[in-house]
Amino acid sequence: MKKVLIVDDEQDIVESLKFVLEAEEYECYTAFNGEDGLKTAKEIIPDLIILDIMMPKMNGYKISRLLKFDSKYKDIPIIMLTARSQEEDKLIGEETGANEYITKPFDLDFVVEKVNEYLKD
Repeated sequence: MKKVLIVDDEQDIVESLKFVLEAEEYECYTAFNGEDGLKTAKEIIPDLIILDIMMPKMNGYKISRLLKFDSKYKDIPIIMLTARSQEEDKLIGEETGANEYITKPFDLDFVVEKVNEYLKD
């Protein structure tokens, strides 16, 4: 079973994503702040990470950068979720190694589609 790590400080978003992804047969892990997200990523080495940008303790850009510049984790696809839709935010996301960039509010089916693109054989 493929492992997905969901890191977001908004509990309802985490719960919604977890619900739809578990229905797709993914094993979901969750974290509600950046520090816990990074720690969990290193512990479980997920197959994909869904990552919010604006969070307490450490933002998504920093987590993405730390993981993407470490050879042990650099191949984990990262889907960034953000309420910030400016072009410059997207560019920063791309520079930090995010594979996808989805703006809030988002469509759950669209997120599931993206996850499936990366993880379904």
